Amino acid sequence: MDVLIDRVAGLDVHRDTVVAAVRVPGRGGGRRGEVRTFATTGAGLRRLADWLTG
Repeated sequence: MDVLIDRVAGLDVHRDTVVAAVRVPGRGGGRRGEVRTFATTGAGLRRLADWLTG
């Protein structure tokens, strides 16, 4: 049996930025993806955490 994970995220970490990609359930049973870039400062990482938990 295959296991389907509803929500996933990937992080590409660099010196000055973190690029985060998420895939979540979309309308009509499809999937929705979004990519955002955040700074590696304390404030940027807090924004990343807020976005991922939201």
